[in-house]
Amino acid sequence: MARLSDDIASSGGEQQRIESARLRRERDAATNENLRLTQKVEELQRTLDVVERVESARLAPVEWLTPKKPVKQSAATLMLMLSDLHLDEVVEPSEIDGLNAYNREIAVLRLRKTIENTVKLSRHYLAGVKYDGCVVLLGGDIFSGDIHEELSETNEDTMLGSLLYWAQEIASALDLLATEFRRVHVAAVAGNHGRTTRKPRAKLRARTNFDWLLAKMLERHFTGDKRLTFDVPESSDVLVRVYDSAHLLTHGDQAHGGGGIGGIYPPIMRLRARKAQRYLATGQSFGTLWLGHWHQYLPSPSLIVNGSMKGVDEYAFVNNFGYEPPQQALAVVVPEKGITLQAPVFCVDRKREKW
Repeated sequence: MARLSDDIASSGGEQQRIESARLRRERDAATNENLRLTQKVEELQRTLDVVERVESARLAPVEWLTPKKPVKQSAATLMLMLSDLHLDEVVEPSEIDGLNAYNREIAVLRLRKTIENTVKLSRHYLAGVKYDGCVVLLGGDIFSGDIHEELSETNEDTMLGSLLYWAQEIASALDLLATEFRRVHVAAVAGNHGRTTRKPRAKLRARTNFDWLLAKMLERHFTGDKRLTFDVPESSDVLVRVYDSAHLLTHGDQAHGGGGIGGIYPPIMRLRARKAQRYLATGQSFGTLWLGHWHQYLPSPSLIVNGSMKGVDEYAFVNNFGYEPPQQALAVVVPEKGITLQAPVFCVDRKREKW
């Protein structure tokens, strides 16, 4: 009996040691993970601190966009929307039947192709027009972000690395447009993919989003360059007035649904109606709503939905969404009549992209 008791006690002691070792490992792992997350938060905070606090006062309209003197009949302003670029996301052709490919190298080519084709359209397809300038609408989802586990595992870089790399590329694109059109006004809103929070939020929506931080970095980069002006609010909408017309930019993720026979039209038309009602109630109005998010190019006089520079990906393929080539939205605005011409800006060159 004494030997049996000793064996039981020995067995119990061994189990306690094993359990104690397991708990220590879990404690150490939790401590390391907490340290890693703390360092990441501190690094993000240091990055955010480089941006000056945005004043709450409404910005005054840019003078050249709403001139007081009569403008020439041939005058026009070009509007280009850049949204849903999903930079640094990787799309593998083998996973989507070879319909598309995407990575940092391809995204660089497509961004440059977008700008080149914008200039080409304005020079050759719309000849005879004297442009007062260009409006660039940064409509959100510039980055794919790491809001989903699969994205954080497959993206080209961390969000901070992506931010540093693409800020320079997009600044170069804006500089080229400023050289071509002499004056560029940039308006920006945040999308849903660039957020730093697990779930979308209403409070601090812009300040917790890398789309907003990118726009503020661009604004600071061009400080002192009189060719470029910026409107980067902390709200989800921004109103841009061009001549006699008003354009409202929002990302588009506030609309939900779109899976029925009517497609995305019912939810986005409800969104437009609600925004129009709110703006009218506050003594303002807009003629055209610009939005992204849906990765479908849908032009109309009162509503412009942007395409995506990324194109079809694994998520769209698995969910059997319709195919659309990568493209961005362009429009020409003239005095008194507003938008008169609209066109997609295609940006794919498969030969150069090598897929």
